[in-house]
Amino acid sequence: MTGGISRSRQPAAQRGSVTLIGLGLLVMIMVVGGISIDLWRVFGARGALAEMAEAAAAAGANGIDTARFRATGEVMLDAPLADALAHQSLREQSDRSFVGRASISVQETRVVVELEGEVPFTLLRLVAPGRGFTIRVQAEAAPRSG
Repeated sequence: MTGGISRSRQPAAQRGSVTLIGLGLLVMIMVVGGISIDLWRVFGARGALAEMAEAAAAAGANGIDTARFRATGEVMLDAPLADALAHQSLREQSDRSFVGRASISVQETRVVVELEGEVPFTLLRLVAPGRGFTIRVQAEAAPRSG
């Protein structure tokens, strides 16, 4: 053993254990990464869906009953007009790819828009095929009175 490196022999039972540990860590990193990416997509989709609902509710709140306002000075909504404005706003918004259900409710003084969407898994599709996240948002708007 002059000038050389001595190698100790490992028992046969320990050979390849580093490879197995490495593969296990790789699988864990992929699962955590998949969860992170999918949750990031859900948060982004939820924000976009909430913006769509808020825009539709605000558009619907512009449907004021002008005849009633001129006669009495009360700011009330014209239900068919407010509903049409909210639906038009939803139709005109560009990213409706993940909106599954839209519900618009018009009352005398407010518009409530509820949207539901589905965000499919990306990396987690390997673990849970055919599944995804369901997102529900609600926005409410009322006309201003002055």
